[in-house]
Amino acid sequence: MKPARPNFFSGAYVERRTEIREQADWLERALADPHTQFLLARGTGQLLHGAEPARIAFVSGRHPAVAAAEPERFVLLGWFRQRRCLLLTLGPEWPDVDLPAGTAFQELRPLAPQLDAEEAGLLAYARALSIWRARQRFCGVCGAPTVPARAGHSMVCADAQCAQEYFPRLDPAIIVLVTDGERALLGRQSGWPPGRYSTIAGFVEPGESLEDAVQREVMEETGVQVLSCRYESSQPWPFPASLMVGFQALGAPGVVRVGRELEDARWLSREAVRAGEVQLPPPHSISRRLIESWLGAHP
Repeated sequence: MKPARPNFFSGAYVERRTEIREQADWLERALADPHTQFLLARGTGQLLHGAEPARIAFVSGRHPAVAAAEPERFVLLGWFRQRRCLLLTLGPEWPDVDLPAGTAFQELRPLAPQLDAEEAGLLAYARALSIWRARQRFCGVCGAPTVPARAGHSMVCADAQCAQEYFPRLDPAIIVLVTDGERALLGRQSGWPPGRYSTIAGFVEPGESLEDAVQREVMEETGVQVLSCRYESSQPWPFPASLMVGFQALGAPGVVRVGRELEDARWLSREAVRAGEVQLPPPHSISRRLIESWLGAHP
């Protein structure tokens, strides 16, 4: 059987080599390796070449930002295309004049469609870590500052009496295409581009299974009862730290009652979707993949 292609932002694009995070000299080895490449970030922006198609502007260990950065600013991402790769988050004190010609810090979301899939995955991984580290600067138990550990993949309370350790946060969310056998249930939010409709999605609440969340979200947003559902695939969504867990579901046909999160929701036949009656979500999203999977099941 041919393996399913990975969703955008996912796949075996990086060798994480998590065992190296436990080595006390991981950073010294990385800095001593002339082949190490560094991905620079400032806030939620990442250093990219400006010309289309966009691509990562890796720098070497000789770059001034690398030489001057404090050790706590580095994170070991793993090996990307057979080369060790580190994330370096810069502070606001670094001016753009130190950046390579033709590069700038840019946001991932608007550029994602034109990026190489492997580079997009690496950027998504790095972005999620950058945001988590920026939000975990203090201990949630005692309020003391935190310091990085495990090559930047955990934050530990600096107060030895507390020493609480924190790991990157991940927010699970379900995303589901509900059909009644012949029609798909699609909805739209008011802030989306005109005419765009997508699948139903929402965050998993404490004490819920993924299947429970599917049933609740669909009922809350559309008034449709889910009779059964099955897992299809998942996608990391780094805006800021979601894991989208995709399902196909069978719903009871009937009148749609829109909840407070949607502007509209409706049942649409395959013919209506293929004819462009609604604008579908972007091709790199899991919602688009769920819809295309349903369309492809019955040409």
